[in-house]
Amino acid sequence: MEESSILEKLCLFGMTRQEANIYLCLYQCGELTGYEVAKQTGISRSNVYSALSSLADRGAAYLAEGSTSKYIAVPIEEFCNNKIRQLNTEKEFLLKNIPTIKSQEIGYLTITGYKNIKDKVINMLREARLRVYLSASASFIQELEEELLETLARKNKLVLITDQVLKNDVLRSESVCYIGEEKGNSVRLIIDSSYALTGELLGKKEDTCLYTGQENFIRIFKDALRNEMRLIELTKGEK
Repeated sequence: MEESSILEKLCLFGMTRQEANIYLCLYQCGELTGYEVAKQTGISRSNVYSALSSLADRGAAYLAEGSTSKYIAVPIEEFCNNKIRQLNTEKEFLLKNIPTIKSQEIGYLTITGYKNIKDKVINMLREARLRVYLSASASFIQELEEELLETLARKNKLVLITDQVLKNDVLRSESVCYIGEEKGNSVRLIIDSSYALTGELLGKKEDTCLYTGQENFIRIFKDALRNEMRLIELTKGEK
């Protein structure tokens, strides 16, 4: 994996880019003094010492005992697990203490960016309690395989409208699956007849999807999916 990708992922765990650079240097080289880190990375000694102190405070580096101050990187799995455990603790606090929001009907919301849209789809699937209708390409459905299997495990009805026979045996046998024309980049999702999402996914930051809880829209949207399923059934009968 490219170093830039590793640095990017480290930054997701609360490090600055400079701290991530220094952590990676320690990880690769073992125990180093601030001077040695500066020499290895090309970062000024003053910035290195400040970053090393910050990494130690964040639980990403240990100060090694000895005649000179040397630092060593905390093993990556240990560091990540500690961070995730801490975030889960903070999450529980927020869930218990954040002020209650005023109940309101969800209108029409635009979600931008492939990653954000996919996260929304996953969260919708996890929140489903009765039924799920999903129209998407077989490749996108495969990306959601784990969440869809969990949906079935919760005894939700799962209806899939896609363009190829699915590889997963459980999805094929336990969902209601319709195989029709190419789906391209289109994705349409309804959960519990209460929330819907629709849009085009190209895997880019510019992707946009519409999300809504509007009853009239969902009713029309659901009718469109039913019509698509009927058309697939009729076409199958003609072959």
